[in-house]
Amino acid sequence: MPLEPLTAISSIDGRYRAIGSELTEHFSEFGLIRARLLVETEYLIALSEAGVIRKFSAEEKAILQQLPHISTEEATIVKKIEKEGYEGIPATNHDVKAIEYFIKLRLAKTSLKDISEWTHFALTSEDVNSVAQGVMLRGALQSVVLPALEEIRSALDASATEHASTEMLARTHGQPATPTTYGKEMRVFESRLARQLEQLRARSILVKFAGATGNYNAHAVALPEVDWRAFAKKFVAGLNVGYKISLELNEVTTQIEPHDTYAELFDNLRRINTILLDFSQDMWRYISDGWVTQKPKEGEVGSSAMPHKVNPIDFENAEGNFGVANALFNHFSQKLPISRLQRDLSDSTVIRTFGTAFAHSLIGYRSLARGLGKISVNAAAMLEALQQHPEVLAEAIQTVLRKEGVEVPYEKLKELTRGKQVSLEDFAAFIDGLSVSDDVKKRLKALRPENYLGLAEKIARNIT
Repeated sequence: MPLEPLTAISSIDGRYRAIGSELTEHFSEFGLIRARLLVETEYLIALSEAGVIRKFSAEEKAILQQLPHISTEEATIVKKIEKEGYEGIPATNHDVKAIEYFIKLRLAKTSLKDISEWTHFALTSEDVNSVAQGVMLRGALQSVVLPALEEIRSALDASATEHASTEMLARTHGQPATPTTYGKEMRVFESRLARQLEQLRARSILVKFAGATGNYNAHAVALPEVDWRAFAKKFVAGLNVGYKISLELNEVTTQIEPHDTYAELFDNLRRINTILLDFSQDMWRYISDGWVTQKPKEGEVGSSAMPHKVNPIDFENAEGNFGVANALFNHFSQKLPISRLQRDLSDSTVIRTFGTAFAHSLIGYRSLARGLGKISVNAAAMLEALQQHPEVLAEAIQTVLRKEGVEVPYEKLKELTRGKQVSLEDFAAFIDGLSVSDDVKKRLKALRPENYLGLAEKIARNIT
């Protein structure tokens, strides 16, 4: 059976293929091959520029820089070298060694054939993989994930500003509570997301490039006059041109980079997804209450049996995908920093699932953006719901009475309101019986749920 969206086992390669394809360049086997080629060819250029091997002409440098930009057909040759053998090269059964042989095949047809054996000089496969995986993670974050998250943050910011003064009943423990505004509630999520995005943008990814067990053993025995630690640091820094999220050399490693910065990154993404999962559930409730309405899409069906339904599917879809992504991110953070002695290969298969976690996250981000794009705030319904709960004024009244020196005001308001239905008239009668000034009584009688909003509007508008 041919592999296509209808026959794919995973939903990210099936139902959601159009969304997940944005990450193909970064997390597919094809993307990994290209990233490894980039590391190996840039290493050759760096050796030349450091005077370790002969100086390359501009044309030769261009040949090496173009080599990673291969087609899928050329990438298939790399896999053939690994699995079957190709043009006299026996099967390597080793993916990085296949990259080395592929480069040598290409260089043999150019003026660079004399430096062919410098390919992969003194390196172990983890040197190439560590930097390549850093390149892939950085690329996915900068070109796909951060823009998708910024779209959501921007939508939340706009909603917070637009509805800064839209009165809304708050709920604590699911019960009616002190009033707020819809815009202020959106600002809460916007500020939470913004804080995590700031951390994400400032993040660096540590990589290693120090040989078989992290000591530059082969480098030093072959060319002891070269400062290999400085070389490696400069090489990794040189790969950061044009990128905001940087790769950074970890100068103290075993055969592998310990992946602590991976764990930090994945925990950061998990927190972002958790915030957005929280937001998805709140939006689901606002829609359920009729406080937020959804614009029906022409031709779309909400239920196979109930024609009237417009389900909050975008927010439900986001919630489910964030849950799957976070389960994987959590496993990555717990698993990857642990490796037996110098290394074991249990990390390799885990690393190959990075794309799955990123894809489920991206599906969630796109679902949220789509959902936010087709909702409207039903301010009238919010106001009506708020006005049905005048008991929320009990906090305001008892607090003013504390300031006025009235004895046990909390207990008096508790007696009046707890577990009871009260009206503005009930409050007015209660206020009339108080031993406070007429001015205070007037102020208290003027209170309404819709004007008891505190500083919600200023908070929503980010006014300091």
